Amino acid sequence: MTDVLILGGTGWLSGRIAGRLLMNGATVMCLARGGRPSPEGASLVLADRDDPAAYDAVSGRDWDHVIDVSSSATHVAAAVEALGGRAARWTYVSSMSVYSDDATVGADETAPVHRPAAVGDEYEYGAQKVAAENAVRTLGDRALIVRPGLIVGQGDPSDRFGYWAAAFLRAEGETEKVLVPRGDGRSVQVIDVDDLTEFLVTTTATGVIDAIGDRHALGDVLEAVRRRAGHRGDTVTAEDDWLVANGVEHWAGERSLPLWLPAEMTGFMTRSNERYRAAGGGLRPLDETIAAVVDDEQHRGVDRDRRAGLTRADELALIQRLG
Repeated sequence: MTDVLILGGTGWLSGRIAGRLLMNGATVMCLARGGRPSPEGASLVLADRDDPAAYDAVSGRDWDHVIDVSSSATHVAAAVEALGGRAARWTYVSSMSVYSDDATVGADETAPVHRPAAVGDEYEYGAQKVAAENAVRTLGDRALIVRPGLIVGQGDPSDRFGYWAAAFLRAEGETEKVLVPRGDGRSVQVIDVDDLTEFLVTTTATGVIDAIGDRHALGDVLEAVRRRAGHRGDTVTAEDDWLVANGVEHWAGERSLPLWLPAEMTGFMTRSNERYRAAGGGLRPLDETIAAVVDDEQHRGVDRDRRAGLTRADELALIQRLG
């Protein structure tokens, strides 16, 4: 039986990883602060990773596999120091946000990355992930560093991909319009959370792997979501300059249009996934993911407070202003 330690294990992705490992018959221990429960069947060690003694309860034994998802380089480095000598395999879930080149289409794992964060630096997600990767690299060929792109699926806490399902669902009538960005030349790459989970649990690969889906035209993706949501009204396309001038943000956050990127970021959602596929990474049809996200948004409520996107009131005001 495989003994796995998940540093986390109670969040959206890490909880799925724990559940999938349990299904495979592994013994799973989660180390987390305890704000959320661990999956049924997994044990939970309560620890604050800011505490120098955080790993004392789990460092006195060997582990077949340690999995870490942290975005704090300090946490990752401390974990490697405390546990690295007793882990047969180590998987670190990083991010494509490590890359400093967002313009080159088809870039792979050899693309340049940001300068790693140093102690005392102001927090920047990509730089933290680079520094964390560097700590994991000291484990040599025992380590796998996975760089996912935009992770989507049921329960997604970021609300980015799900925003579009909600936007089309909440515009129910035949005269109800939905505001969209111009999609010309823009792409979308996502990975279903369950495909990523399966890969992390089953692969024997090591090294660095970008985990991302195939490229799809932004307009095609939005149209596929619209069809699945059953939207019967029109879409209203706004130009980039107009959206920026009217205070609409790119990509994520409040008052944003998720998946919409600055025109110069031609490489952000056009990266190569060849190494992921070669390592056995699976990708379900995008329509299957869209169907799951639409159902999930209906269940969770399309008018709930969201971490990304426009409120319906803001959207209607923008449509009216656009004329």
